[in-house]
Amino acid sequence: MLINYYEHFTEGWSTMNVNQFINRLVLFFCLFLIFLPFQLHADHPTLEKPHTFSAGTPAKASEVNANFDVAYEHIQELLNVVCKYHPDEPLCHTEDPHENWTNELGMTFVLIQPGIFEMGSSESENGRRSDEDQHSVTLTTPFYMQTTEVTQGQWRAIMGNNPSNYSGCGDNCPVENISWEDAQKFIEKLNLYENTNRYHLPTEAQWEYAARAGTSTALANGNIVETKCSLDSNLNAMGWYCGNADNKTHPVGQKQANAWGLYDMHGNVWEWCKDWYDLYTTNPVTDPEGLSSGPYRVSRGGSCKDYAMYCRSACRGYSPDYRDYPIGLRLLRTLQ
Repeated sequence: MLINYYEHFTEGWSTMNVNQFINRLVLFFCLFLIFLPFQLHADHPTLEKPHTFSAGTPAKASEVNANFDVAYEHIQELLNVVCKYHPDEPLCHTEDPHENWTNELGMTFVLIQPGIFEMGSSESENGRRSDEDQHSVTLTTPFYMQTTEVTQGQWRAIMGNNPSNYSGCGDNCPVENISWEDAQKFIEKLNLYENTNRYHLPTEAQWEYAARAGTSTALANGNIVETKCSLDSNLNAMGWYCGNADNKTHPVGQKQANAWGLYDMHGNVWEWCKDWYDLYTTNPVTDPEGLSSGPYRVSRGGSCKDYAMYCRSACRGYSPDYRDYPIGLRLLRTLQ
């Protein structure tokens, strides 16, 4: 749309005097600012520049293009300042959602569309626990979910250290031995690093919705037969647990992804969620976020040390906020 206005208002510029040129330029940039939101793209908004002016004499065209180049630079600088100090402004939220998105640290995210699902487990599910009452959950907002757990290398790049018990596993292994507060500090620093506020822990409902990827079985690829450390064929394909992990973590992304492209949702390390632990309601809920306070934080997914039953999509872990056991994190990134 802005290009059309550009073409209209640049007609005859090669024959204008200075005052006419300035008046037309002011009018053009007023229109430019009106339609600015539709001409922005990418996470850090940049201007989409109209085509190069070529009418009139080469000298006049060169002069006009030079003026436009300077004007664009100034507007881009102004936009960067606005988005730095006011990241919630609509102008700064112009990113078109893509199926996958990768940040500067190599963290890849997949777009999860909103929907309705049955959270918890059926009474007949093998390995079911008593706090998994099934209930309908509606999620109304799309979000990005990291395709893997945060790795030791990614943690070190932001925090400058590696707290992992299994540090010898390597930079591509999940970071673990972190508290919920440690996870929050990492997220805070990552948001500052990228000058955004979009990174968070997923809620427990968002985590289970993403783990299930449209399924209603114990795992994203079917049910489990074994509940302890015997080899279960479905879990062996999807994740690391006490039956195949040799009591240690493994590099992320080596097992089968679920239907939505997420790896290691079953096993390897537990993953902190945003919520305080609470018993479920049996009533339908929309965008649940849990209690406002409590003694235990929720973790999900099971780990390389756990029985198969703890790696099910519905299984709920909870613990005080301390560093213990292989607990890591996976990031959620909002679209706005």
